[in-house]
Amino acid sequence: MKKNIKIIRIISGKWKGKKIIIPNIKKLKPTKDIIKETLFNWIEPYIYKSSCLDCFAGSGSLGLEALSRNASSVTFLEKNKYIIKILKKNIKKLKILNTKIINTNALKWIKKTKKKYNLIFIDPPFKTNLITQIVKIIKINKCLKNKSLIYIEKNNKDKNIKLPKNWEIYKTKYTKNITYSIYKIK
Repeated sequence: MKKNIKIIRIISGKWKGKKIIIPNIKKLKPTKDIIKETLFNWIEPYIYKSSCLDCFAGSGSLGLEALSRNASSVTFLEKNKYIIKILKKNIKKLKILNTKIINTNALKWIKKTKKKYNLIFIDPPFKTNLITQIVKIIKINKCLKNKSLIYIEKNNKDKNIKLPKNWEIYKTKYTKNITYSIYKIK
């Protein structure tokens, strides 16, 4: 196996156990299986036929897992062209049709979109202020449908994250380095 590629797997659904390749890039940090398993157990009742937005797609593991569990569609936002190339290969290998991959800066794209989503994944590179920025834009641009869920994964060192008052924590969990949470709109 090439040193510049890693393998991760889809943990459940119609593509359970299917392996996907991801670039072995330091800044790319796919969500660990144990976290994905917990996350998708939390949101299982909400996934069926949901439209999802994966804001900082990276490997695409969250969006691909949602599709494996019968989400109706996923829009992947990623600015790294090499990562997009690998994501497209994985989508082609799995014969997925209900995706859109957009090579863009997530903050700029969300400012312009008119589409609304049931489920938004926010898992940006750690040690940035991107969560507060993107959450503000999502709220202003009204990208969420009624009864939507928002997933946020952050490094425990990222302290000053500001969320809208009408976002309430539905579920949250901590590891040594990561906090991951699901929010519902009040």
